[in-house]
Amino acid sequence: MFAIFKREMRSYFTSAYGYVFVGAYLLISGILFSVFTLQMGTNSEISSYYAAILFAFVVLVPLLTMRSLADERKQKTEQLLLTAPVSLPGMIFGKFLSAWCMFAATFLVGCLNLIPFYKFSAEEPNTAVIVGNIIAVLVVGLAFVAVGIFVSALTENQLIASLGTMLVMLLMLMTSFLNSYIPFAPIRQVLNWFSVYNRFSNFTYGLFDFAALLYYLSIAFIFLFLTVRVYEKRRWE
Repeated sequence: MFAIFKREMRSYFTSAYGYVFVGAYLLISGILFSVFTLQMGTNSEISSYYAAILFAFVVLVPLLTMRSLADERKQKTEQLLLTAPVSLPGMIFGKFLSAWCMFAATFLVGCLNLIPFYKFSAEEPNTAVIVGNIIAVLVVGLAFVAVGIFVSALTENQLIASLGTMLVMLLMLMTSFLNSYIPFAPIRQVLNWFSVYNRFSNFTYGLFDFAALLYYLSIAFIFLFLTVRVYEKRRWE
């Protein structure tokens, strides 16, 4: 597993994908931070910035994951992975972990934006809210990266993998916003339960929601499990 992890981490810095992701994230996060905090003055809300970052990841996360497994099929190196002396779960988790570490490291570097926020904010920032948002984004990232790895396993076309990941992530975020258009209460409750955004909102108030963390971890586990099943089926075809 660690060999796969190191190989994937190295690939992010020996190709353009890693640099594109880092550059795009720092640019977008800087713009969003300026819009939602620095330019808002006394009306600034750090939670709005982190909520906006979630939607930015709809575009950014596929840059990390679209080639993880799709490129292996395209380059005809998939069989080498399937016959390597590493278990399928180990291989999938190694790729997942490398993508998430790249995601987390870039996000944490972007959190340096908080330095001017602390320095120039008119009021003392609520540290509990900021820490809660940071933890929530990192855990939501686990779910998003797992989705991207799964979609990448379904195709050898990186563009299709990218668009498919965007679509699934957008649906996960937008389910709660669809409720106003659904008159049937049971369906609204189901959509609320599955909503990634609704569960994230508790952290914006500085509330540490263990149920939400378990939900995000469960999503990551389910999609990684499905990815392993895809490769188990492919190994015997």
